[in-house]
Amino acid sequence: MQVVPYKEESASKKEQVARMFDNISHRYDFLNHFLSLGIDKAWRKKAINILKPLQPKYLLDVATGTGDFAIQALKLNPEKITGIDISSGMLEVGRKKMQERGVASIIEMIQADSENLPFQENNFDAVTVAFGVRNFENLKLGLGEILRVMKPGALLVVLEFSRPRRFPFKQVYNFYFKTILPKLGNWISRDKAAYTYLPESVDAFPDGDDFLNVLKEVGYKNVSCKPLTFGISSIYTAQK
Repeated sequence: MQVVPYKEESASKKEQVARMFDNISHRYDFLNHFLSLGIDKAWRKKAINILKPLQPKYLLDVATGTGDFAIQALKLNPEKITGIDISSGMLEVGRKKMQERGVASIIEMIQADSENLPFQENNFDAVTVAFGVRNFENLKLGLGEILRVMKPGALLVVLEFSRPRRFPFKQVYNFYFKTILPKLGNWISRDKAAYTYLPESVDAFPDGDDFLNVLKEVGYKNVSCKPLTFGISSIYTAQK
């Protein structure tokens, strides 16, 4: 059974996730940094640094949201970054950020479905996904679409939440993530479902070796996983 934000509704996960992010888009950036105590910025920096040796010119950022990861990727000096997301609300906030920073000519933001990418095969030098793959309705289909649009030898870098395994950090994390975070998120965003869905979707996601196995099944090579901050999140890399 799929984890969805609004359990009482019959709409698909894709539709529900899009609406959820539309609802919280106005507070998303603040909540991201506040609820993660700012650690998410360091995680993004580490993920982008992995791509430095490749010097990718054409980069795709899937589930780009408001474009934080795409902005971080400017340090790679690419010619073009394309960010895609299913939430029009998140993209609207993101486009304003790009205009304010004067980078709208480099970072293009498009409303699109990660499971049906509007690009030709062998198109991108690298693909990034930050905290987005667990929101895919069909994980293998989304990863397969990403593989299709990557050039041969291109690298996929996925930053995603995972579950700490070690005592006592596992217990502290679970208490914060499942008790404190939903209450704070609801209070600030006014969408109770969004921050109940977050820990539930992390619990349901096949993290660590399980995700590496999914990547291999889809057809990726040279897969690896690097846990961050006691295993709260992980950076996965995979090559076409």
